[in-house]
Amino acid sequence: MPTEDYTQYLDPKVLNKVSRLELRARLIVEGFIAGQHKSPYQGFSVEFASHREYVAGDDIRHIDWKVFGKSDRFYIKQYEEETNFRAHLLLDASESMAYASQGAMTKLDYGATMTAALAYLIIQQQDAAGLVVFDKDVRAQLPVSSSPAHLRAILSTLAGTKPGEKTKIASTLHAMAEKLSRKGLVVVVSDLFDDPQEILLGLQHLRHKKHEVILFHLMDRDEVDFPFQQLTRFVGLEGIPPILTQPRALRQAYLDEVTRFREALRKGCRGYNIDYVPVTTDQTLDVVLTAYLATRAGAKARSARSA
Repeated sequence: MPTEDYTQYLDPKVLNKVSRLELRARLIVEGFIAGQHKSPYQGFSVEFASHREYVAGDDIRHIDWKVFGKSDRFYIKQYEEETNFRAHLLLDASESMAYASQGAMTKLDYGATMTAALAYLIIQQQDAAGLVVFDKDVRAQLPVSSSPAHLRAILSTLAGTKPGEKTKIASTLHAMAEKLSRKGLVVVVSDLFDDPQEILLGLQHLRHKKHEVILFHLMDRDEVDFPFQQLTRFVGLEGIPPILTQPRALRQAYLDEVTRFREALRKGCRGYNIDYVPVTTDQTLDVVLTAYLATRAGAKARSARSA
């Protein structure tokens, strides 16, 4: 199908009208594969490659001499234990994820669609993905697998996910750090409606266990810009009581607090070598993912050159 046939579906407002999550994910993934984003697969992780560059100390018996003959560079063959890429996708389904500004996807719908697209992308290239859906507790968990039937199970679980109770991100991160025995990639998709220092401790625990971590921080555009002008009754989520107030009187204080919150997470993640990716739900999903994949691929390449 030509690229232009997909373009309309990549708008979050249009995606919101597509009822089937599987179709949403397929449209996003196939849309940018068919178009200008030729190979997002190779950008997602250098672990996808079946070779890596030789470094001092490697066993020379594993050098691929055929590749050396073509490239005049030494590459080591990676075997299944090294190349089997395992991704654990963690989706926040707490009550605060139910928020949506007028005409937008809820944060949960957007996050579920992003998670579905990532699972689709990973399993399509025969790598393994697992799923964890959580609020204050783990509500659903699917082990890692690369089978097409497993992808359908992930999509079915995501499609049936509804907003739940309060957020307790840190406890979920600690639990996953203890439970995941084999190191892999952990992708967290959440509005991070929790104490940032507690979140960072949970992320640090995952890094201590040698997992690579990506944090997609979802916010609605209203939460970022706070555009309210008239006297407004704000309905509380996750146990916070409603409040009637004049938003213009508190807008600047709110924006300052949001900036501090996001910056604390950004700095903390940088210190633990975690990718922090702020996302608003009005952003086109294929652009969000492709921009991140390109940034990740560039960082990997720079790291390899400086090693």
